[in-house]
Amino acid sequence: MSPLSILIAEDDAVLREVYVKKFSIAGFKIRAVQDGQEAIQEIEKEKPDIVILDLNMPVLDGFAVLERFPRAQRTFPIIVLSNFGDTKNKERGMRLEADDFFIKSEMTIKTLMEKVSTLLRAK
Repeated sequence: MSPLSILIAEDDAVLREVYVKKFSIAGFKIRAVQDGQEAIQEIEKEKPDIVILDLNMPVLDGFAVLERFPRAQRTFPIIVLSNFGDTKNKERGMRLEADDFFIKSEMTIKTLMEKVSTLLRAK
């Protein structure tokens, strides 16, 4: 059985590398991109099992990715990450049917990994 795949869309190179390393060690197949346009291209090329999506990215933001792949038309969950804790961004992300939402400063990599596992089991 092939490993489950995660698409990581994160423009911060340090965070992207941390996510790639931790999830690779956990046995996932990882693809990583640095903006929303690349995320859309990768999803269209090969559907991932789950997406970890930063909201604030260049070219196209995470909201554009959520709009492009509404829940009713996708086969994978999306976890949104944001630097901003304001309710406006969270409400918009949830309205666009993100499966979960984390404020980066309030989460740990362990929490993120647990949420990924939970969503994949539920899938």
